[in-house]
Amino acid sequence: MATHIVRPARRPAAHRRPTRLDEHLPVDHRLSRVYQVGAGLMGLVLLAFGVLGLIDKIGFFDTGGDTVAGLSTNGALSILSICVGLLLFIGMVIGGNFASTLNMVIGIVFILSGFVNLALLDTGMNFLAFQIQNVLFSFVVGLLLMMFGMYGRVSGGLPHDNPYWRTRHPEEAAHEERLGRRRQLDEMPVVVPPSSGRWV
Repeated sequence: MATHIVRPARRPAAHRRPTRLDEHLPVDHRLSRVYQVGAGLMGLVLLAFGVLGLIDKIGFFDTGGDTVAGLSTNGALSILSICVGLLLFIGMVIGGNFASTLNMVIGIVFILSGFVNLALLDTGMNFLAFQIQNVLFSFVVGLLLMMFGMYGRVSGGLPHDNPYWRTRHPEEAAHEERLGRRRQLDEMPVVVPPSSGRWV
């Protein structure tokens, strides 16, 4: 006698909201101030670093270990820092989504620069005179810029019927379940008994 295994029907996968970039930021939104402050602060740091490097009249591709504020530098790195600092100041003036996107892009560039220059530390291709402290500085600035750029703009998450979300938020899941049951009870039709037709 053949036996058949009855498998439960698969529930359709819940629609997962992907991480998205909110492009609908009003011009006067308070988050714009966060993007502007982030761009301005990082731009000021880079501009000061670049100007101090040029004041010391360090050679353009000099790798002799000249330092500014504890960071190794040369003329090329100083000019590059000034250019990036001015670009961040432009983002600060414009504000809004432009400043946010600019912070994120430059932040990613700084992180990539940290990895590339880490690989070039002890080679003849280290034209920017990077040392390990410069690599760490590049990572820190990159992460700060990305944080300022993404703040309040990048959103994402699991739907509330997802088991991972329910496991991580048991109290909220239980509260939503109670609300759902109450809503079902409220939507149930009310059965009215037929009138007897007699006056009391």
